[in-house]
Amino acid sequence: MKPDILLLEPMMPQIEKALDDAYTVHRFTDVAALKGVASSIRGIATGGGVGVPPDVMAALPELGIVAINGIGTDAVDLNVARERGIRVTTTPGVLTADVADMALGLILATCRGLAVGDRYVRAGSWGTAPLALGHTVTGQKMGILGLGQVGRAIAVRGQAFGMPIAYHDIREFPETGYTYHADLVELARASDILVVAASGGAQSRNIVNQAVLEALGPEGVLVNVARGSVVDEEALVAALQAGTLGAAGLDVFQHEPHVPDALKTMDNVVLQPHRASATVETRLAMGDLVVRNLAAWFAGESLLTPVV
Repeated sequence: MKPDILLLEPMMPQIEKALDDAYTVHRFTDVAALKGVASSIRGIATGGGVGVPPDVMAALPELGIVAINGIGTDAVDLNVARERGIRVTTTPGVLTADVADMALGLILATCRGLAVGDRYVRAGSWGTAPLALGHTVTGQKMGILGLGQVGRAIAVRGQAFGMPIAYHDIREFPETGYTYHADLVELARASDILVVAASGGAQSRNIVNQAVLEALGPEGVLVNVARGSVVDEEALVAALQAGTLGAAGLDVFQHEPHVPDALKTMDNVVLQPHRASATVETRLAMGDLVVRNLAAWFAGESLLTPVV
């Protein structure tokens, strides 16, 4: 008999087929629908955005593993997982390149006004109305908040554009050769473009606040490919409206899928629906890692990429 697992967030068809082949997969609708099967469910496959709602975790007494398709753990109560002995895995590494690529894409789109230019052509305005000039990307000073795998990949891409690299993290990494700022406000003040690559969590909530945005300044650009919770969204909207921040390129938001209406009306803001890792190749690799982590746990083997 195949083990029972709960699928909380849809995955690539090939990945769902692999799960169906190995398990009896219960696709989540609501907690009430779990009645009758809750005691048999030992594993969860989910995404970083959905995670595991507290009432779902509480409803599954035999839960032993949560395999997250992504690198974010904000939506899973890791303390409860530890208390109950529930293992938690993510899919690091396989999405690094695509997320870093998205960061550079947002930099280019924001600084060069690519989305504005696209709308300008589609509207038939070319030749009939002026279009504002963009800003040079090459040689701009890049600051990176969070110099993990993604942050380092972004730095490499920035260097290809001749950008001096500086960063802020909980500690210095001298081996990188990049300039370290122990204070985030000082990093923002020293940067033309500030890229948020820090993981989420209580320790980083709203750390990109009004003071940081003001230090980045009226010509500065903020790019966020990490977690919406890292940026004080109200302060961001206020800074853009007041002109104390120059522009923003955003792939993540505090209350997804809800995006502040004010951001949708600004030509100096480029928006994406949390899709930095949304390529066929990366999503297949991520899903495969979910499948392999589940298989390892059910076989009593070491997990490939454990968090808890």
